[in-house]
Amino acid sequence: MWCWMGKKTYQIQDKRWAIVSIASIPLVMTLGNSMLIPVLPLMEKKLNISPFQSSLIITVYSVVAILFIPLAGYFSDRIGRKKVIIPSLLIAGLGGFISAYASWKLEDAFWLILLGRALQGIGASGAFPIVLPLVGDMYRSEEEVSHSLGIIETGNTLGKVLSPILGAFLANLIWFLPFFAIPVFCTISALLIIFLVKSPRKKKAPPIQVFIKNVLFTFKQNYRWLNSIFFIGGVLMFVLFGTLFFLSTLLEDKYQIGEVHKGALLAIPLTILCLCSYVTGKLIKDSKKRMKWMSFIGICILAIGLFFLRTSWPLWILIGLLSLATAGIGISLPCLDALITEGIDKEKRGTISSIYSSMRFIGVATGPPLVALLMKWAENWIFIGLAVISILSGLVNLFWIRPEKKRRSRS
Repeated sequence: MWCWMGKKTYQIQDKRWAIVSIASIPLVMTLGNSMLIPVLPLMEKKLNISPFQSSLIITVYSVVAILFIPLAGYFSDRIGRKKVIIPSLLIAGLGGFISAYASWKLEDAFWLILLGRALQGIGASGAFPIVLPLVGDMYRSEEEVSHSLGIIETGNTLGKVLSPILGAFLANLIWFLPFFAIPVFCTISALLIIFLVKSPRKKKAPPIQVFIKNVLFTFKQNYRWLNSIFFIGGVLMFVLFGTLFFLSTLLEDKYQIGEVHKGALLAIPLTILCLCSYVTGKLIKDSKKRMKWMSFIGICILAIGLFFLRTSWPLWILIGLLSLATAGIGISLPCLDALITEGIDKEKRGTISSIYSSMRFIGVATGPPLVALLMKWAENWIFIGLAVISILSGLVNLFWIRPEKKRRSRS
């Protein structure tokens, strides 16, 4: 009895360390992207580029990731999660090094920086999107999956909290130092995955024709709620990164706030997002109805915060309303992650969740450049527009996600 309990305790501890290690992936991927947001105005000066060009440093990373994510998801289903994640982390680190070296040594470095960011996006496509199905593979209990996904989403949002502070601090020392931090973080995360994460044994993969047929059948049976979650996930990331980009520029131009203080201010709403993700992951457990309604409530909170945001408000009100909006995002994301992970069979989970991740990356990619363009022609309407998009996603959640009527996909 003692031996059995000892072994069980060891396995629980082992999985806890595994979840912490897996959570390092979204943490690192988020740092590698969001860390640059408060530094973009400084990069515009150092590289002599426009705000739209600086937004491409964020966008190219996400666009390339979008293209490769479905491929990475397919291979993770076929050959195993770790065999895709580890090389992807190393490729992302290499991309960060190329951007860093170009910034350090070249006078006209912008295009090579974009090349490095594109390579980093390829690496990101095989890292973060594979996290959700890997966690789903590790547990049989849906409650354990939901709780673990809450920790994973917390790692993601913790990266968003740390990134503006860390990015601003490093750039204050040397403006291109954030690029050099990326390969360091990626290497650490890869080592954690190698030594602390044991992939579940994979069943023999079906032939490619059977696999594609099963995936198409999954979409046919679940198209409404799947497409709804894809859409909502993209909207939330679009709103988040577009708002952060706008706020970073506003703090620089209107309030004349430097990188370090700007990073600290941006970290406030992101900390709220992080805490809400963690608490929500514990509350939703294995109830799909609860996931739906908590995500709906989160979207409503987001829309309210955005609707009342105005650039004319005093800074403390601006940060307070933005914190309310990000709280809504923090409530919604773990619910969407759990719905899509627990609603799909393990054999197709990597492919389906990778499409969901692609939609999130589309939001990340389109948010900053579209907001940069709107800043020229319709600055006063930016937050109203974002609120309307959020309300639309809330209606999609309300009418199209119906867990009680959802059918499981075929094995």
